[in-house]
Amino acid sequence: MARARTISRRRALGFTAGLASMPRLAWAAGPQRVAVIDWALLETVLALGVVPVAATELLQFRKTVVEPAVPESVADIGLRGTPNYEALNLAEPDLILTSNYYEGQRTSLERVAQTVSLSIYTAGVQPYPAAAEAALTLGRLLGREVQAQAVVADTEAEIARLRGRLSGVGRRPVLAINFGDARHFRAFGTDSMFGDVLRRLGVENGWAAQSSYSATAPVGIEALARFPDATVIVVPPVPADAVRTLADSALWQALPMVRESRVTVIEAVNHFGGLPAALRFARLATTALLRGKDGHG
Repeated sequence: MARARTISRRRALGFTAGLASMPRLAWAAGPQRVAVIDWALLETVLALGVVPVAATELLQFRKTVVEPAVPESVADIGLRGTPNYEALNLAEPDLILTSNYYEGQRTSLERVAQTVSLSIYTAGVQPYPAAAEAALTLGRLLGREVQAQAVVADTEAEIARLRGRLSGVGRRPVLAINFGDARHFRAFGTDSMFGDVLRRLGVENGWAAQSSYSATAPVGIEALARFPDATVIVVPPVPADAVRTLADSALWQALPMVRESRVTVIEAVNHFGGLPAALRFARLATTALLRGKDGHG
């Protein structure tokens, strides 16, 4: 079996460079049966109009990623970190797509089918350009180059349109956060996917520090007092006990953004997604900011 190809971008290169770097695989018009381990790649494959034969944790994907929708025909092969190899073999994929998160599985995956690893979340690389690069690379690999170019262009155009909708909204800084529990939150920094999307929307990220392309380590909710003018966008999941505890928390209720109703919980979106997640967050954040514009300005 051919050795797996790994594509890990140290920086977001141009479209042409990304396509030129794509390994030459054996399929003339793209593989016919694709299995996907990584959720960001699953989002992207679906956005290109490719229905995989198998993917991981689909019940949870449908709850926390939401879109693009996964057809019922896709077989669920279990956990991303420890996929069910019996189910994967039964799906008979020609190609398996994975990422740097699941490098420990590579040897086992290669025994099933040709495996390609595409990395969007890598230290020192902005996730949004890397996600665009991954979409274009998948387009070439899967025989969907035109569709991939359209996904990249349409995502940029829609985010630009949403930026225009926000142009008349007052410019409070925005904190995009996720609760670990009732006492701690993580903030999505300027180098995260959500932070990059906020910048593209023309919105100041109140958490100006970088966060290793993800979110900060958990910090106490008292840290929110340092940002009295900020609007807060809470990205699910929100633990049920956190909801109950915060409702009775004197500290939480005393925060200026809470007192002035500048906290919004948006719908679920993938924290480590591809371009579809970036666009979903852009839409949800825009809706939240427009809904709260009376307090946002």
